[in-house]
Amino acid sequence: MKKSYIVIGVIIVIVIGIFMWFKGSYNQMVTRSENVSSQWSNVENQYQRRLDLIPNLVNTVKGYAEHEQNTLTQVVEARAKATQMQVNFDQLDEQTIRKFNNMQGELSSALSRLLAISEQYPDLKANENFRDLQAQLEGTENRIAVERRKFNEEVKDYNAYIRSFPKNIIAGMFGFTPKPYFEATAGAEKAPEVKF
Repeated sequence: MKKSYIVIGVIIVIVIGIFMWFKGSYNQMVTRSENVSSQWSNVENQYQRRLDLIPNLVNTVKGYAEHEQNTLTQVVEARAKATQMQVNFDQLDEQTIRKFNNMQGELSSALSRLLAISEQYPDLKANENFRDLQAQLEGTENRIAVERRKFNEEVKDYNAYIRSFPKNIIAGMFGFTPKPYFEATAGAEKAPEVKF
């Protein structure tokens, strides 16, 4: 009789231990998934900051560079496209990130051309509003790069956690799937060519 109590006690301890491990693993997956989601929000926040700066920059340049209407139109159109794309984090996959990244890349390219125009207009370069906006835009581009790097770090941590054995079994049971990384836009390794 005493032996059966010991066996039952050992079984109960083992079951409780497995339950606690299972619970801890699941909760870690939820926490890491939320970290990725939170970091994605930080990335979107910085892109939104850039989108908010663009109308002021375009209006400032417009006053000095009326005959550069084509470039100004390209910036406005690229901004409009970028603001139309809404990304649902729950459906974040490689194709969505690639599309988002391409739209932001088009906007970056148009902004580069706009800022290059300023070299032709000494009065524009001397304009305090333009200089302030340009500095804010450069700071925002740096923030975007930092937040994208942090996003990739969170994704790496999450993906490694859910793919490791035996946690991959729990991840599969509850639908935790790997998240995609931000990657450089195609052609990003080449410096943009500016022609006047």
